[in-house]
Amino acid sequence: MKKEVENEMEDELRPEYDFAQMQGGVRGKYVERYCSGTNLVLLDSDVAQAFPNDAAVNEALRLLMQIAQRQQPNIAVQRTE
Repeated sequence: MKKEVENEMEDELRPEYDFAQMQGGVRGKYVERYCSGTNLVLLDSDVAQAFPNDAAVNEALRLLMQIAQRQQPNIAVQRTE
């Protein structure tokens, strides 16, 4: 059975961690730098099984880019005829 809590909002932090007295903190100070250097993609489980690491994913995407670049001139020719 669960133990009843007297006060759910009871402060469990030590007294030396008084954040109200801390000065100079800026929320989101590094968020722009973090976002610019981070490019995370969540793979579906079936895709993740096919690509064991980031190098395999990058290789497959580079091959796909090459194929797409080769196909672009063919598509342009077909549209003009």
